[in-house]
Amino acid sequence: MDVPGTDVPRPVRPELGAWPAAALVFGSSAAVLVVELVALRLLAPHFGLTLETSTMVIGLALTAIAAGTWAGGWIADRVPPRGLIGPLLGVSGAVVAATPVLVRGAAAGAGDLLVLVAALTILVPGALLSAVSPVVIKLRLTSLDETGSTVGRLSGLGTVGSIFGTVLTGFVLISRVPVSGILVGLGVLLLTTSVLVHLASRRPGRGATALGAVVLLGGLGAAFAPSGCDTETTYHCLAVDADPDRPSGRTLVLDGLRHSYVDDDPTYLEFPYVQAMASVIDTAYAGGDPIDAYYLGAGALTLPRYVAATRAGSDNRVSEIDGGVVDAAAELLGDDFPDGTEVRVEDGRLAIDDLAPDSLDLVVGDAFGGVSVAWHLATREALAGLDAALEEDGVYLANVIDHGPLDFARAYARTTAEVFDEVALLATPEVLAGEDGGNLVIVASRAPLDVEAVLGSGGRRGLGWAALSGAELDRWVGDAPVLTDDHAPVDQLLTPYSRESA
Repeated sequence: MDVPGTDVPRPVRPELGAWPAAALVFGSSAAVLVVELVALRLLAPHFGLTLETSTMVIGLALTAIAAGTWAGGWIADRVPPRGLIGPLLGVSGAVVAATPVLVRGAAAGAGDLLVLVAALTILVPGALLSAVSPVVIKLRLTSLDETGSTVGRLSGLGTVGSIFGTVLTGFVLISRVPVSGILVGLGVLLLTTSVLVHLASRRPGRGATALGAVVLLGGLGAAFAPSGCDTETTYHCLAVDADPDRPSGRTLVLDGLRHSYVDDDPTYLEFPYVQAMASVIDTAYAGGDPIDAYYLGAGALTLPRYVAATRAGSDNRVSEIDGGVVDAAAELLGDDFPDGTEVRVEDGRLAIDDLAPDSLDLVVGDAFGGVSVAWHLATREALAGLDAALEEDGVYLANVIDHGPLDFARAYARTTAEVFDEVALLATPEVLAGEDGGNLVIVASRAPLDVEAVLGSGGRRGLGWAALSGAELDRWVGDAPVLTDDHAPVDQLLTPYSRESA
């Protein structure tokens, strides 16, 4: 005899609780974005923090997310999903923790493998971590009637986790923790979660022990891997090298590139392009009278020190986006910035808007950061702001680094000529003839420039540089594009330069 109600199906209990499911999806999604953003910092010393590098890392991360999500769902339909989460987290943790030593080892050794190693250290953990979400969704589904709400809820949590990982990394971690520390710490956290998942599912197995050993080795390797950095700043891998030929000299190295030189004698200028800039300053402002100067990019404050030493009473304002570089300069100088020098940690492009009209005698643009270019400081709009801040006979100096066809240098020179009435380009004859690459110095003003006097001063310094101006410079520039805020393909125009360049 049938008993009323006995044919009603009993509710099926999910294989994974709501809170653990939410935490796993949230955390794994956050971890993917942490890996992506930190990869940009880890690879910047080797590839530059350029549009191409960012595109490569973002593209690899999105590829990993797509592949991991698809593969995770496919496997979860064919294998008991509960046993998948632990290995996914553990293996990804092992790879993340080992990433610093793998990338830096490839860069120091077989450089040709660097691209492959870098790609795998993004693809592997990204795919494994992205596979967690479809596996968790499979464990939470109990009925087709709840598919939409379950998938939507967990997908939304995954997106929130990605946002959290992005904000945490960009605003907190990178400014406070070395890249190696972030990756090793995240790897250990993923392994710990993997072990907890194993224990919660009563499947401790041997996998957790093996994965623990891998992460431990990876962490030790990362700790002792040569990074070439004394400090990892917000934007750079920073080191200070002593000059073996001059006991009083030190070189500030950013992302493997010799960036600034400091000597106990502030009038000693090591780099030729700095000597060229000093020649322009000495010619334009002869007599040692004080000047009001503004500098985009601090480096080790080489030119502000020179101006302060040769023109007592000068007012030097410096904008530097990287506080770590400012700290390094303070340490190099013994916390003794030149008199009348104010250094602000700020984006120079934003600071241009605060410059008073017709208030400056000199503006120096040297905002190259390692192997990257501050494109937003090279546009017509940025240069127009600097022109407005200069007095009628004020001078704008810019350090430009380019190689190969010098497409960026030509575009920068043409853009400068769109704003300033008088423009000259200084460099070695080999660079100007297209036979070599390296540093070029753009000199611009509203007033006529005494290029011959500048070259004469440079000659006394032993530079042997040449100059282009007027119609000769126009022919050299050719049909190069004008850089604007709306269209400034600087990364595409710039030809990478060797690490021996200044």
